[in-house]
Amino acid sequence: MMLSAGNGVPSFTPRVVLELASDTKEEAITWLLSRIRDTQYNGGTELLVEQLGPGADAQEKENPNMFLVGATWQRLLSGAEDLGLFKEFNDGSMRAFTCANKYNFKDFKGDGDSFLSTAECQYIIKHELDTLRAKDETHVPGLSRVKLYPGKSVIRRLLSKGILIQVFPLHEKEELKRLSFAWYKKVKLSFQPLEDIRHYYGEGQALYFGFLEYFTFALVPMALIGVPYYLFDWEDYDKYVIFASFNLVWCTVILELWKRCSSSLAYRWGTLSRKKAFEEPRPGFHGVLGFNPVTGRQEPLYPNAKRQLRVYLVSLPFVLLCLYLSLYVMMIYFLMEGWALSVHDAEPTFWTGILCFIPSVLYAVVIEIMNLIYRYAAEFLTEWENHRLESSYQNHLVLKVLVFNFFNCFASLFYIAFVMQDMVLLRQSLATLLITSQILNQLMEAFLPYWLQRRRNKKMVRKIHKGKTLEDQELPLANQVRLEADMSTYLGTFDDYLELFLLFGYVSLFSCVYPLAAVLVVLNNITEVYSDAFKMCRVFKRPFSDPAANIGVWQLAFEAMSVIAVVTNCSLIGMSPQVKAYFPDSDMQLILWTVAIEHGLLAFKFILTFLIPDVPKHIQINLSRLEFESREALKKKKILEASEVTKARRLGSL
Repeated sequence: MMLSAGNGVPSFTPRVVLELASDTKEEAITWLLSRIRDTQYNGGTELLVEQLGPGADAQEKENPNMFLVGATWQRLLSGAEDLGLFKEFNDGSMRAFTCANKYNFKDFKGDGDSFLSTAECQYIIKHELDTLRAKDETHVPGLSRVKLYPGKSVIRRLLSKGILIQVFPLHEKEELKRLSFAWYKKVKLSFQPLEDIRHYYGEGQALYFGFLEYFTFALVPMALIGVPYYLFDWEDYDKYVIFASFNLVWCTVILELWKRCSSSLAYRWGTLSRKKAFEEPRPGFHGVLGFNPVTGRQEPLYPNAKRQLRVYLVSLPFVLLCLYLSLYVMMIYFLMEGWALSVHDAEPTFWTGILCFIPSVLYAVVIEIMNLIYRYAAEFLTEWENHRLESSYQNHLVLKVLVFNFFNCFASLFYIAFVMQDMVLLRQSLATLLITSQILNQLMEAFLPYWLQRRRNKKMVRKIHKGKTLEDQELPLANQVRLEADMSTYLGTFDDYLELFLLFGYVSLFSCVYPLAAVLVVLNNITEVYSDAFKMCRVFKRPFSDPAANIGVWQLAFEAMSVIAVVTNCSLIGMSPQVKAYFPDSDMQLILWTVAIEHGLLAFKFILTFLIPDVPKHIQINLSRLEFESREALKKKKILEASEVTKARRLGSL
């Protein structure tokens, strides 16, 4: 029997929402709810679930098939043990949580009803739903077209077939208000509340905001050096050699120090030494039914050779074609730039001076549009390649997007710097591209989603309280759930890291010819903190926690950019009049010396990578001690088991 939450309070704390298609058969709904409620011994999840009742002024078009999911604290604690969540022990170390030792953990008090964060509770429930597996059913009851395979995830199957529309965690209104006030509602010069962000959104989000904060502070020395460079207006560019040299050291050191900072945060949050969970196939993965040799279960299998053919014969040529189109657009930009300069040179006026900037602004807008269109194409192609695992899908998508975005955003700057060798035009183009892209990103990332969400909110609020906003009045539970269901889905930190990657490129590659670049990026990052915080709290659905230990593939992307920065800055130094004066008769000698210094700096960079440990010494000691204690405990367990077996044999012989 389905219990209705209605507009009142349900019999448990609702944490996650399941929304099924409105035309789903009653037989299928009953079967799914019974499987969710069933005990773990019988293959269920042993979670609590209730149907959401109609909201205030319910409309006929409202979807009735929305369900609230929660769990008892005992079930959440056992789920935390199954997942191997690390929590702080009484001695200050981070250890995997076990119910048997629960009172030895620092923050465990009473029944442990405040031991787990809300993000952890929701992550545990999501994990339990994902691991709900088909037993002996051949299809979903009432839906013969939706086949089931023994041992496969039921939720993933329903998602891939469109029966289950969405699964999302609910916002905690009071906790969200406190976080919003500490995070973005008051403008202040202070650190972000990373612990509160981690508690509410999880480690993945907290690491992103930690990296954004770290990157912003790391830019301050460069910004402070850049301001006098810009104010003194050294148009001869002799002095940019010092700035370029500083760039070389800066981009290496900050990335190495971030690894240490990231490790410290991950250790404190218990994700550094957590074992990676076994990856299940993606919901969109398809193929011929066969047996997985690792799990022994039936699942779709797809030949790797066929996937590689799709990658190299379709995806790769498509990416190369897009790069060619980007190059073609760049040449059109240079034609426009040449025309604008010729008009200005023929009759210099205020308006022709303005005209000189228009090609750069238009080109910056076109770059953003091309990046957006290419992103959709890259997602379609990566989906079509049919990768089995989510990690493989993400790696291929990141590679496609990074290659195109890097070429699209920086090709014109490389052309101006090393082919045209026009430093004045390079400064103008860099400034225009940087400022225009920042304005467009703020519009697309914050203001547009906020405006769309505000329209949705007004429609919902008008139904209940005429003329009042969400802050003025607490919505009934049913209406709050339906309002959150209509919110935009947060697609992860991909776009946020991509934006920081491009900004890092602008600063590390060419800021020596436009020293204000670091200042502009610092200002952008400060507004980015507030706009990202605002959209997380007000615009998007709450995302599930991602228990990340680092920033993943983006660390490699930033390091690759820093290597390119070494080559670029060495080349710019070699082209400077100050250095050329030492080689008046031989360009070949200049090139050889530049290449030799560049190789030496790359070698120094990689030596520095080894000299600065990724994990601080005290954390290495704690991890080693924990590993030693685990081995000793396992050894004692084996000795105890062996002694019990020996004792049983003696008793049997008597």
